[in-house]
Amino acid sequence: MRHRNAGYKLGRNTSHRRALLRNLATSILLEDRVETTLTKAKAVRPRVERLITLGKKGDLHSRRQALSYLQTREAVSRLFDTVAPRYGERNGGYLRIVRTGFQKGDGAPKAFIELLGAEQELDEKRQKRAEARTKRREELEKAMAEQQPPAEEGGEKA
Repeated sequence: MRHRNAGYKLGRNTSHRRALLRNLATSILLEDRVETTLTKAKAVRPRVERLITLGKKGDLHSRRQALSYLQTREAVSRLFDTVAPRYGERNGGYLRIVRTGFQKGDGAPKAFIELLGAEQELDEKRQKRAEARTKRREELEKAMAEQQPPAEEGGEKA
C-alpha cells in the first residue's frame, strides 16, 4: 500500500531521481521550455514552482536555498532577476504542461513543460534560430555554386 507516499519514483533510486529533477528544474529555468515525458513534467512542476516562490521572496536566505538545489549560478541569477519578477502578482500556477505526442522507443507520452509568460522570449529565440538557419543555407548554396565549374557550351565530348 502507498498510503501517504506522495511523489513519483520514476523507476530510479533516490539519488538518481533527485539528480534528474534538479537537472530538469535547472533546464526549465534557463530555457523557459523543455520537452520531456509527461510523468517527469508532473514530478518536477511542484519543485520549480517552489523555486519561483523563493525567487519572489528575493532575500539572501531564499537565494542560498535556491543555490543549494539548482545546478548552476546562472540558473539562480536568472530565477531571481528575470523569472520571479514576471510573476509578481500571481499566487502559484507558474508552469504549463502541454502534451505533444508519444516517444518513439517505448510509447511514453511526451510533453512540453514551460513557464507562463515566456512566449515572447521563446518567439525571439525561434526567430534567431530561423535567421541563423537561412544564413547558413545561403552560405552553403554560395559555396556550392563556387565549387561547380561552369557547364561547357557546344556539347562536344573529348
